[in-house]
Amino acid sequence: MTDHQKTQVDVSDEDIHWDFDKAMSYGRYLGLDQLLDSQSPLTKEHDEMLFIIIHQVSELWMKLMLHEVEGASAHIARDEVGPALKMFARVSRVQEQLIKAWDVLATMTPSDYLAFRDDLGQSSGFQSYQYRSLEYRLGNKNAAMAKVHRHNPRAFEMVSKALESPSIWDETLAFLARKGYAIPADRLDRDWRQSYKPSEEVEATWRLIYEDSDTHWEAYELGEKLVDLEHKFQQWRFNHMKTVERIIGYRRGTGGTSGVAYLVKALDLHFFPELWMVRTAL
Repeated sequence: MTDHQKTQVDVSDEDIHWDFDKAMSYGRYLGLDQLLDSQSPLTKEHDEMLFIIIHQVSELWMKLMLHEVEGASAHIARDEVGPALKMFARVSRVQEQLIKAWDVLATMTPSDYLAFRDDLGQSSGFQSYQYRSLEYRLGNKNAAMAKVHRHNPRAFEMVSKALESPSIWDETLAFLARKGYAIPADRLDRDWRQSYKPSEEVEATWRLIYEDSDTHWEAYELGEKLVDLEHKFQQWRFNHMKTVERIIGYRRGTGGTSGVAYLVKALDLHFFPELWMVRTAL
């Protein structure tokens, strides 16, 4: 029999493990029974499964992003820029997956979504405590946003810790100060729960770095990795906004926000403002 006539793979000469009663298996290692039992549609509408899985997958990717951002922050605090850059590169690749996820969700039409939307009640992505923790870790410190998580002790603890910790930008500025760059004292010793305010002095420091990147390569490379991270975060926000607009137009969000209008506001936010300001100043 020729190869193209075969209908199955011959495994008789393979040393395959078949018995996993006492051994670690693929499914047991990944907790697949629990993971694949975690989709519980509230209706019989076909597209609700898509809606659930897209959001669950996004939460898994955000868990990895938090893991990497927290790891990178710890490395920067120890002046270990190399490992942090690797972690930021990984975050950017994860962000690409999140951005593409909106393309999959956009295959759902308005009528598909409206068939089960009312059953969602007041549940909303606005209540994602991993997303809020990630924004806090990156620097968008809006303390009022934490209130929505008070009903969930585990979530509130995670969000509060992220709110009260230095952001990745705070750690970056502290790193620059330890390396001898001119960073104002009020940017190094402040209430981490408060939103960061742009500084002309910090902008001037980044201008020095960008105007002579060969001399300041380590700081320059760190700055560019942060720009890449924020650029992709904005792409994610934009695709989110356009997907919502495509599916529900300008209806209010299930969580109480104004929907698309609220998402548009977020497009004006910057985590690392001086890295964007310096581009005009150069």
